[in-house]
Amino acid sequence: MIIAIYGSRRQHGAVRQIGNFLNELVAHDICVVMHPKLYHHLSKLNPDCLKGVILGDERRVEADFAVSLGGDGTFLRTAVWTCCGNTPIIGVNTGHLGYLTALDVDSLPELPDMLRNDAFIIEHRTLLQVESPRLPASMGRYALNEVAITKEESASMIVASVNVDETPLADYRADGLIVCTSTGSTAYNLSVGGPIVQPTVGVWVLAPVAAHSLSMRPLVISADSVVDIVPTGRSPHVRLAVDGRSTLIETGTHIRLSRAPFTLPLMQLKHHSFASVLRTKLHWGEQ
Repeated sequence: MIIAIYGSRRQHGAVRQIGNFLNELVAHDICVVMHPKLYHHLSKLNPDCLKGVILGDERRVEADFAVSLGGDGTFLRTAVWTCCGNTPIIGVNTGHLGYLTALDVDSLPELPDMLRNDAFIIEHRTLLQVESPRLPASMGRYALNEVAITKEESASMIVASVNVDETPLADYRADGLIVCTSTGSTAYNLSVGGPIVQPTVGVWVLAPVAAHSLSMRPLVISADSVVDIVPTGRSPHVRLAVDGRSTLIETGTHIRLSRAPFTLPLMQLKHHSFASVLRTKLHWGEQ
């Protein structure tokens, strides 16, 4: 078995648990491949815990499982490192909210036994595929959470002309427009007043950012839809962000969003439920 490990470099409070986890994996003859950034960070904090750990490639990895040590942002970067392929990802929260994570850091040393005892189920999450001319390779082409088009300058709005399945929908006059997956409904979309969607449901949400019209409201459409967007405005550029990785593109540039040809396998504990996550992590219904 090969386990790939990616993590943020804010692990000072979790070094003991990570060290115990790595020692447990190596003791059971499990091949451990670690991303270089985390490897070099841990080598300064606790070099003994890296005995038997293989230094991985920075760009991509192939493994039976991947472990993401951090919060939701780290999980998204882990998905990119595993090439958004067939590698199931287990999120271990060492951050704050950790909406995508299955375990907290104190449970980390128990993970090998959990894997052996088949304690997890796999949820296949839908991703957005992004197509646009001159999009930098470093941006990536897939989004687990959202694609956001926002204005470059704080003083002017943008106009995002949107077609759905080659049919004109609307010209969104706003500070920006978010197209999110059901997984990403609790991220940027939630902060601009978009709906929370059960993450296994196959839909996209179109949510304007500070819309300049009362008729511009969040809209839920099928994840089988193809969304074409052409942003314009007074500024020569708009900002295009794919799961937080952003670049400036020229106004008038065509952007096409569609369902990715694969899903991301996210591992959850068998007793996991959407309702319990809403209660425990979003404090749903508290007075």
